[in-house]
Amino acid sequence: MSRDQELKERWESVVKKLSDQFAEGDTLDLDAIIYLIGVQELGQLERKFKKDHKLDLMHIAICKLLQPYGYYEFDFVDEDGWPHYTIKEELPNLKAGEQSILMKEAIVNYFLEVKYID
Repeated sequence: MSRDQELKERWESVVKKLSDQFAEGDTLDLDAIIYLIGVQELGQLERKFKKDHKLDLMHIAICKLLQPYGYYEFDFVDEDGWPHYTIKEELPNLKAGEQSILMKEAIVNYFLEVKYID
């Protein structure tokens, strides 16, 4: 199986499992999955978030997801429990499709690491 095909199948597995668990019949998109990872990383699962916090949660997720690629490094957790990251390397200029592939790959790797998927 090609690397692209393997990523596609694993991505579809992540989307299906998360959608079944959180979307009540709908299919989650990339942004929704990034948001869920942010909530997971913050660890405040029962809390309701305002719109500006939702963007912060997505930022946390992106930092966490791209940390293994060397773009971010965990720095500290503030007094409110929010993790902070520092930029280690600027992200390359990627086309929209390339960004999407990078994020899907990072998400698949995240869920492989926590053994959510095989």
